[in-house]
Amino acid sequence: MKKYFVISVILIAVIFEGCTTMVTREPEFIRVNGTRFTLNGSPYYFMGTNLWYGCYLGSPGATGDRERLMRELDELQAMGISNLRIMASSEDSYIKKSLKPVIQPEPGEYNEELLEGLDFLLAEMGKRNMHAVIFLNNYWEWSGGFAAYNNWFGDGKIVDPYDSNHTWDEFMNYSAEFYRNEKANDQFKKFITMIISRKNKFTGINYFEDPVIMSWQLANEPRPGWGDYALPYVDSYYKWIDETAGFIHSLDPNHLVSTGSEGVIGSLQNEEIFLKAHESSNVDYVTFHLWIKNWGWFDPLKPEETYPSAEKNAIDYINQNIGVAQRLNKPVTLEEFGLGRDLESCEAGAQSTIRDKYFKKVFDKFYEDASSGKPIAGLNFWAWGGEGRSKSQDHTWRVGDPLVGDPPHEPQGVYSIFNTDYSTLKIIRDAALRVNELMNKK
Repeated sequence: MKKYFVISVILIAVIFEGCTTMVTREPEFIRVNGTRFTLNGSPYYFMGTNLWYGCYLGSPGATGDRERLMRELDELQAMGISNLRIMASSEDSYIKKSLKPVIQPEPGEYNEELLEGLDFLLAEMGKRNMHAVIFLNNYWEWSGGFAAYNNWFGDGKIVDPYDSNHTWDEFMNYSAEFYRNEKANDQFKKFITMIISRKNKFTGINYFEDPVIMSWQLANEPRPGWGDYALPYVDSYYKWIDETAGFIHSLDPNHLVSTGSEGVIGSLQNEEIFLKAHESSNVDYVTFHLWIKNWGWFDPLKPEETYPSAEKNAIDYINQNIGVAQRLNKPVTLEEFGLGRDLESCEAGAQSTIRDKYFKKVFDKFYEDASSGKPIAGLNFWAWGGEGRSKSQDHTWRVGDPLVGDPPHEPQGVYSIFNTDYSTLKIIRDAALRVNELMNKK
């Protein structure tokens, strides 16, 4: 009996050791290999969406609804969505149409409830084999962003694009002053350090060691400014991208870094500026966005007249940005594109004939280009609204309202994909299946 007991103990020890090895093995991170992403040594393509407000739903505070968040993630997973572009920063702003509450109410003061919401979101994403692209700032006003930093560390000047005394052109150039604002960037680096070194309360994993995270993103849609005014300052934009991306890599060698750029349109409509902004070895891959209505290519009140040329412009723009990625020998992702329902209805389930046609065209284009070896490797539609609904007849967001895919400054529901937008959901599901086929083929 002693002999068999000893053998049993040895076997149990061996099995236990094997299990321990399985649990504690090195996590796999998404990597770049030439113009491809890889995961576990195999090509990685993704179908994703934008869920910028995820940390708000994950919060234990007033904005939180963890049951809803888990239902949203379950539905997205069932659709084949494997990548979420999310927000890890928001700053208190002087602009009324901005998000509240915020992650950073004052410089160096952080809202722990919202940060815990980010912990919860990442933990739940990990359970569903999803990956996150996390943006750390915002060129635009709706979450505070660069303008909030400039207000904190500036000379007292503010520019409000919703004030009739100011223009959007003025705001864009005011926001771009952030790249030259050393005090603002000192605080931004402190914020970055806090986020990257954070330990997730639910998993016990430091963010810099968390394989759920695919990429840190410098900001949402950082532009060098707008118009001729911005041209003399473009070098400061390049410098900021290179130095900030390098700073992130110095803190976290495990994860990719991207800019969050809109592409050529967001680079003073200059392809060479876009290319040079992404030449840095600290920038691992290229991003671009696509907005046929916002950029004046499509008029939702004249769909038959304007859609054909808008679709052509969209395809040309995709080709142009893929071409830049080819020149850089880096992967590229289309991480924002969206369109409203017919006649811009904000109502869930309303007819979406043009949007469905447009989404299918973009998805087909992605599949064809990726299949043929072009460097496009992922896309995120804008944006997931899920079961959220606006509370007001005018579709204006007010503090305390449910969050949907549309940020506070936009009509609530205008670009959101709701869980009852059945025709669009079918197109997304079908496209996600084809993306999975891509990974199986390679």
